[in-house]
Amino acid sequence: IKLGMKRLQTYFLNGKSYLTNMKKIKPSDGNKTFCMAPWTHTYLSPQMERRLCCSSRESSTNFKQYIDTFDPKGNNDKINLTTLKEHWNSDYMKSVRLKLLAGEEIPQCAVCNHKLLNEQVYRQHFNWLYKDKIDQAYESTDETGATTMQTESFDYRFSNLCNFSCRMCGDMLSSSWETENKKHGKGDYDRYRIWGRKDIKAQLEKFHDQEIVKEFTQAVEEKRITELYWCGGEPLMWKIHWEAMQRIIELGYQDQVLARYNSNMSRIQYFKYNLFDDILQYYPNFQICASIDGTGEVGEYIRTGLKYKQWLENIRYGLKFVKTKHQRMQLDLTITLPGLFDLENMVHLSNDLNIELLTKQVFNFTNDNAMAPLFMPYDIMSEIIDDARSKTIKYKNPHLKNFFNQLDEMQSQKRNNELIYSEEEYKIGQKKGKAEVERLDKIRKTDIKKILAKNKKALEWWTSI
Repeated sequence: IKLGMKRLQTYFLNGKSYLTNMKKIKPSDGNKTFCMAPWTHTYLSPQMERRLCCSSRESSTNFKQYIDTFDPKGNNDKINLTTLKEHWNSDYMKSVRLKLLAGEEIPQCAVCNHKLLNEQVYRQHFNWLYKDKIDQAYESTDETGATTMQTESFDYRFSNLCNFSCRMCGDMLSSSWETENKKHGKGDYDRYRIWGRKDIKAQLEKFHDQEIVKEFTQAVEEKRITELYWCGGEPLMWKIHWEAMQRIIELGYQDQVLARYNSNMSRIQYFKYNLFDDILQYYPNFQICASIDGTGEVGEYIRTGLKYKQWLENIRYGLKFVKTKHQRMQLDLTITLPGLFDLENMVHLSNDLNIELLTKQVFNFTNDNAMAPLFMPYDIMSEIIDDARSKTIKYKNPHLKNFFNQLDEMQSQKRNNELIYSEEEYKIGQKKGKAEVERLDKIRKTDIKKILAKNKKALEWWTSI
């Protein structure tokens, strides 16, 4: 029975009949929360946790990630590992699809709904890439939320293997972080962060080898993949990356695949292949977001492991292979607190290389994350941003549009810690955050005060904590 935009339908579940009030509103009719990801995309963390995408804020099944809204349920040794087949039309995924079809705002999508990380949100990407399949998503979804569409966009983070230990990252996404934590008695892997415990690691590795590699390889062999997002860890250190990308070339459908990378670009030669000579020159559609959060010494402070001169050589080499508008290399800037002091140089870098400066920020999901620019008092942060803007606005061009929009967003949001937390929570978070920075500085033989000294107020604030 059609009643305006609503349809009353009967469906059967577990042998029982139900009458559902199913509402479908298309983006063209005003649905602003719809996203194609639950019909096309699948994400898997290095700890084998499934999510809607890398930006979704979910209640984790097994292991809490920094972006999660709730702690894992149970917090015990029973690990719930789910295959893609089990997950794709699970009750959870069906519920998400029904709400998005109806134009509801769901908490999992808060990062996009409220622009918590960046001004250009991830939803825009999926709705652009699969714009020709939006009608299919609506037509393929039944009244329970199940879809007949198959996964064709993969963001599988096969491990946390990484040669960097970036300040705003952590052990779940970096084996270097994990090694450092274990060496210095940090992480509590035996009781709470049990994904790093030997016996749990063995379970995860077995599931990875027997299920994850199998289902991913099957998608490659079926020529089903239209997008691969290689992100880590450091994806260029994974053998499966090189094998899969080469296999797609052998099967002859590389022209149908958008190959996206988020890489530290520290090395572009692994195993027997060169990323550009042997792989990407055969892909007409690729995008590399080269992670860099500051130049020179500031960049090397933020991204521990970075050798800036070698990184720059790798970028210049890769740019020789960018020959069409569908082949892109971009600078992927995540603004951190110390990175605020090198924004001018990042603009110069973008202009020198003549490539886009994609920009997002480390967000203050907790009150003690001292790498978040919002950890700093609003007035000081805003003054630094104003200074960077005044020195670089004359260079404004299409490559820098996202950068300047992000600066504006950071000031207009007014979500700095002293504005969103109580005075007591704020002070506790400041002390904890500073203590963690000083702990790492001692281990890594660095000193954040050398960077903060570029602004007198910033250094005085830090010293006063």
